[in-house]
Amino acid sequence: MDAAEPDMTNPRADRVKDVARLATRPGRTKRMAFLAEGPLAVREALASHDEAASAGRRGIVQEVFATPEMLERHPELGVLRDGVRLRTASAQVVAAMADTVTPQGVVAVCRIPETTLDDVFSKGPRLVAVLCRIQDPGNAGTILRAADAAGADAVVLIEGSVDIYNPKAVRSTVGSVFHLPIATAVPFGELVEAAARAEVQLLAADGYGAVDLDALQDASAGRRLAAGDTAVVQDAPRLEDATAWLFGNEAQGLAESELAAAGHRVAVPLYGVAESLNVGTAATVCLYASARAQRRAGQLPTTAGDGRPAGA
Repeated sequence: MDAAEPDMTNPRADRVKDVARLATRPGRTKRMAFLAEGPLAVREALASHDEAASAGRRGIVQEVFATPEMLERHPELGVLRDGVRLRTASAQVVAAMADTVTPQGVVAVCRIPETTLDDVFSKGPRLVAVLCRIQDPGNAGTILRAADAAGADAVVLIEGSVDIYNPKAVRSTVGSVFHLPIATAVPFGELVEAAARAEVQLLAADGYGAVDLDALQDASAGRRLAAGDTAVVQDAPRLEDATAWLFGNEAQGLAESELAAAGHRVAVPLYGVAESLNVGTAATVCLYASARAQRRAGQLPTTAGDGRPAGA
């Protein structure tokens, strides 16, 4: 491949503009596709594509546009694949396609998977993260990444939540958007019904909740509890049980109807002077509390997908 002669050199070409429109919600909706930018995200997208293809399923990647220099540094991105169109492009063309201020020389056009609630709950999930009207792409991406790292089975975005496939959200997942089933624009009532049918408890992450997350973790570990905690834990849920955690809007938290639908309201204790936790941070703590309890109970594997000890 001649590094000095990319196939695409005109950043004003219609094809370039068509790809760039995927940075907008109407553009993504029209094509049911989104952008992955940078070598890490594109590598994860291609790995997901290869996994699906090897299982006889439809792959996720449709096109890859990369500078010749990028392909020289990362030759794995230039491997030809069935159903994936690979084009070399100048740095100016890739920059015109990308959403970032400092493009990294490669973008991929990826199909938006059509994941339903039945896809999520029919397989007996043990741990699900539910985003209820979360608006910030960074927060949404952080929660999805935390769910992935904690070994969750899926992520559900309730109607009114941010588009998880917008470029900032995709970047903030650091590749995790390609690792988990994600159901989007789900009516909350349908989530409640699906969780009930699957016998998955709903727990609301609520700073004013009566149930203390530390007490639940102590109970799951079989530790002796302080007298004041005993009654709370006796009436509280088990972290070992199949759980869908509800995480609420950054400014308003969970709505009363969402809190009412949850079996329990669980608070992450604050030991310092901060008034609250960022929703992404709170979600990470809650998801890991469930993941640890479930692993201790032998319900989830104790290693990462590549065989590393979890967290390595």
